[in-house]
Amino acid sequence: MPGTTLPPVPHYVPAPPTKEDLDWADLVVIDISKARTPEGRAQLAPQVRDAMRTTGFLYVINHGMTQSQTDRIFDIGDVASSQVSEEEKRQHAAKIAEDGSKMGYKLRQLWTIDNGVRDQHEQYALHRTIFGQQQHPQALQPFLPEMRAFAEHNHYNVLFPILQMLALGMELPEDAFVNLHGFDAVGDTHGTARWIKYHPRTQEEELKTKNVWLKGHTDTGSVTILWSQPVSALQIMSPDGKWRWVRHLDNALVVNLGDTMEMLSGGFYKGTIHRVVQPPADQRDRPRLGAYYFALADDDVKLVPFAESPVLQRVGIVRKCADEDAPTMREWRRGRVMAYGLKETTRKDDVVEEQEIVKGIILKHYN
Repeated sequence: MPGTTLPPVPHYVPAPPTKEDLDWADLVVIDISKARTPEGRAQLAPQVRDAMRTTGFLYVINHGMTQSQTDRIFDIGDVASSQVSEEEKRQHAAKIAEDGSKMGYKLRQLWTIDNGVRDQHEQYALHRTIFGQQQHPQALQPFLPEMRAFAEHNHYNVLFPILQMLALGMELPEDAFVNLHGFDAVGDTHGTARWIKYHPRTQEEELKTKNVWLKGHTDTGSVTILWSQPVSALQIMSPDGKWRWVRHLDNALVVNLGDTMEMLSGGFYKGTIHRVVQPPADQRDRPRLGAYYFALADDDVKLVPFAESPVLQRVGIVRKCADEDAPTMREWRRGRVMAYGLKETTRKDDVVEEQEIVKGIILKHYN
């Protein structure tokens, strides 16, 4: 609010953007300010549709927050990592293995990456409503109202227009997907302002994992919103099968879809495989702090295709399982969260590892 004095917060200074000439992915840029009107959404919808059926990722600009406001979100995110003791982090640890919830801290070295090497990243996830669903560390208490505002901004000003345009791309009513994503609904969106901080690893760990920090995967939910930051590490698998880097754009968002949207759309939209790898040499000794909004459908939503879509009636439906066997959002979320990095995988070849998650659905990792 104008005139409001914000509580002081240590400033987080990220590494400068890389100067290396990497093989960058060519992603569509969407000016989401145009999506504030029905006419603007109708104009943008074909671009969003085509992007999410090809590369599966796009950039969003003009989302309504200034660069200084975005910088403060990263400052607050670093508080969760740098200003909270390890003991207090353990007190607020998420019950990932016990009940498939990521609310709270995911501590470093929880997951096995490869050849016995454990991960070196931590994350703090908040329920999207911020208040009432969980207790937060003392250092974060002054910033909870800002976290709530950040969550609402992601949900209403970015997620909802994206969902509306995805529905238009399938010739469905605009709110077909919006109605499945209630802000106050019961459910676990992996938090809202979910901050993930990757820490540099040893050379021995890099060799054992072939520089992979997070295996190739698709996301669990419907829409993932990543607030672009300058340390290059995210790679997507392009339609030609090659890994390409995602370039940093100042104050832009990187948006992709996950398995939930793939199931709801009957395979019309696909969750793109992506991974996190060691940054280029000029950023290698710096941490990588990311801010995210992971959106999932409400917990009781059954993940079956919108078969009434005229588009699906023309192109056909691709299902992961029979409709009667389809999991609910809660079942899919819990199965995914409780499996990654914690349960054994079956290696199918030099690249693909598989896990059975829920109701016979197979999850693949790409390494």
